[in-house]
Amino acid sequence: MTDPETQTGEPPRRKARSPIARVGLVLVTLFAGWHIFASFLWISPPSELRTLVPGKALSSYMIPWFGQSWSVFAPEPINGDYRLEVRAVIKEEGAEGAEPSYVATEWVSATDVELSKSRYNLFPPRAAILATQQSSKMLNQWKKLNKEQKEITALGYYEGDDWLGRMQIALDEKGEDKNVVIDYIVQERYTSAYATQVAYAIWGEDRVTQVQFAVSRQNIIPFAERHNPDAKRPDPEIANTGWRGTLEMPGQSNKDFAETFLKSYKGDSHE
Repeated sequence: MTDPETQTGEPPRRKARSPIARVGLVLVTLFAGWHIFASFLWISPPSELRTLVPGKALSSYMIPWFGQSWSVFAPEPINGDYRLEVRAVIKEEGAEGAEPSYVATEWVSATDVELSKSRYNLFPPRAAILATQQSSKMLNQWKKLNKEQKEITALGYYEGDDWLGRMQIALDEKGEDKNVVIDYIVQERYTSAYATQVAYAIWGEDRVTQVQFAVSRQNIIPFAERHNPDAKRPDPEIANTGWRGTLEMPGQSNKDFAETFLKSYKGDSHE
């Protein structure tokens, strides 16, 4: 085939891009630039550079799909496991004419159930880390409470619809910083709502009357002891929390949660 340049003496003309293609190319370039810049701000140590992005635009963009950090690297890599366990008080119907009885279930590790979704999975779903993230937030806020406030969280708050408000009042009376209490109550609310969904999924919405969650963190064997065959992991740090009333967040779907959670729960030797 004869080269067009040989025939005419001029290089072949390239077909001009359409206006739509040019606009698309500009938009893709701008988005790629923004994404690289946002990722740089997010994973780098917090600094005044983050103020270049107004309000909560940066966190809203990065979470939940692009969240990442340097926590897997030195000098402070992740060195422990968070765990969230749930149990419930359920109603057991007695014989005809007899009063129902109420029994406490065994503990179920919601963390283990969810992590099974990421095992042997190159593209794990977001649902694989919900319990891990919530236990981390809950435990970190609980540790900020003083001794008297932690004793309050160990009590049972489950009667009536205002149990969470009564807990907040009791915590305020034992501390000076109300912002610490507010932050803790927010995580109590989210964790109780999560525990309620787990309990409803496993034991039935019509049977669950109370829930209890246990959040903990257990460090791995220290690096210096890695070659010691007798080394054992340190004891876990556990937030001491009592029984709670059931709680549902606006917009949550117990049906959708149950369908997703039970697929892994039943496949995790719980049939």
